[in-house]
This record gives sequence, C-alpha cells and structure tokens, in this order.
Amino acid sequence: MRPFLSAVLIVLLTLLVPVSALSAWVDLELDDTDRYLAAVSPLASDEDVQETVATLVTDEAMKNIDVGPLQETVEEFLHDAALSFTATETFQRAWDSANRAAHEDVTASLHGEEGQAVTIDLAPVIKDVKEELTSRGVPFADLIPVQETSITVLSADRADDLRSSFGWLRLCSVWPAVGTAVLLVLVLGLSLVRGGLRAFLTTAAVAGTGLVLGAVLLWIAVAVGRDRVLDRVPDTDRPGAAAVYDALTSSLLTTVWTVLAVGAVLVAGGVVGRVVASRRG
Repeated sequence: MRPFLSAVLIVLLTLLVPVSALSAWVDLELDDTDRYLAAVSPLASDEDVQETVATLVTDEAMKNIDVGPLQETVEEFLHDAALSFTATETFQRAWDSANRAAHEDVTASLHGEEGQAVTIDLAPVIKDVKEELTSRGVPFADLIPVQETSITVLSADRADDLRSSFGWLRLCSVWPAVGTAVLLVLVLGLSLVRGGLRAFLTTAAVAGTGLVLGAVLLWIAVAVGRDRVLDRVPDTDRPGAAAVYDALTSSLLTTVWTVLAVGAVLVAGGVVGRVVASRRG
C-alpha cells in the first residue's frame, strides 16, 4: 500500500497547490479593491504603461490636427510632451483613480453578465494631460480631445471563458489552502508517530515532490493564462495589458517560488536523512 499511498499524496498535493493559490488569489487580491490598487499602482512608473498612455493621447490629439508637412514633427513633439507628463505625481493620482474604476469592471465582468470586457478608461488621465500641457504652453495641447479612451486588459470573450472558473475559485476562497496545510501536518505527523523517523523522512520526500510538481503546475497555469488573455487584446494595448497582468499575478509567482523552495527542502531533507539513517542502521 505504501507506493499507492505515496502516489495518491503526490497527486493530491500537485492538484491542491495551484487550486489553493488561485482561489486565495481571487478572494484576497483580485476581489479586494485596495489590494488590487496596491498591485497596479506602481505601474504608473512602468515604461510600457507610460508609452501606451502617451501613444493613445497623441493618436487622439492628431485626429484633430492637420499641419501638412509638419504633421510628423508635431506628433513627435506631442508624444514627448505626453510622455514627460507620465513621470509626474499628477499622472500617478490619475492612474490610481482610473484603476479604481477599472476594478469595478473587473468585478462586474467576472461576476456579471456576458460580453463585458475589462478596460482602463484613460479619459481622466487625458484630461489631466491636456490641462498640464496647456498650462505649460505646449502647442496644440488644447486640441487633445477628452473622451473615453481605454486600454483593454481582458477582452469580453476571454472574460466569458474565465467566468465559470473564477466563480468556482471564488467559492473555494482560502479553504483549499487551509486544507493543504492541514493535510501536510497530518500526514507528516502520523508518519512520525506511527512509522518512526524513517517513515517520516520518506513521507517528507514524497510530500516535497508533490509540492514541487504543484508549484510547476501553478507556474504553467499563470504562463498559459497570460498568453490566453493577451492574445485577444489589441496590439496597441498589449504592452500595457501585459504590465497589468504581470503586476496582478506577481503574488502567484511569489507563491510558486515559495512552494518550490519548501518542496525542494522537504525532498532534499527526506532523501539525505534516509541515506544517513540507513548508514547508521
């Protein structure tokens, strides 16, 4: 029965690790406005986000500007001016405000009806850009239109695909993580009490293998999810959307490395301990 029970333990932990991490992530970070903002707020200084915003502002402005042969020169000038604005505290505040509203879209899209994409409306940001550049006397800045201009983070069809999975993860909440911790403690404790040190070391190595495989599976899930989300995002929005996705999933990658390290320690400790115990025995 020992090989069978070892295989069962490995399979359980391999599956429980990603489910535990993802369900806790959805409940504690993705659904929580403050934690969501804490994850995406630093992106105001991300080069890809700044470039995306500056490009969108410039493209909208140039629709209202016609200066003949000087068109490219004016476009480059406006782009540089908009890009310089993204390094200011005003942009940081506008970015935070836009993302607070975007979190409502995230919640509505993954909770509510079909056909709703997740976007970041840059209209408040563009308004601040226009006011700042106009006050600095930047030519043509007054022609920048203040209207809904969004970065698509998650397309409507991808949101529809993910809604059912997110619903189950949300219902699970932190309980799979609690169950995984309890399972580890019980299995290791019982092996030590009923089988002695050698059984404990063997169980530790088996449990560590399950944790390592679970961490790898979680990493694959994050990587595949990234590709699936971004392949439906417009090319112009993709760098900004990728930065948002990476920021939101950074805690999952931290979990990957943490679980991987714990699993590796258990495997190494169990194997080395068994070798030492065998030589002494």
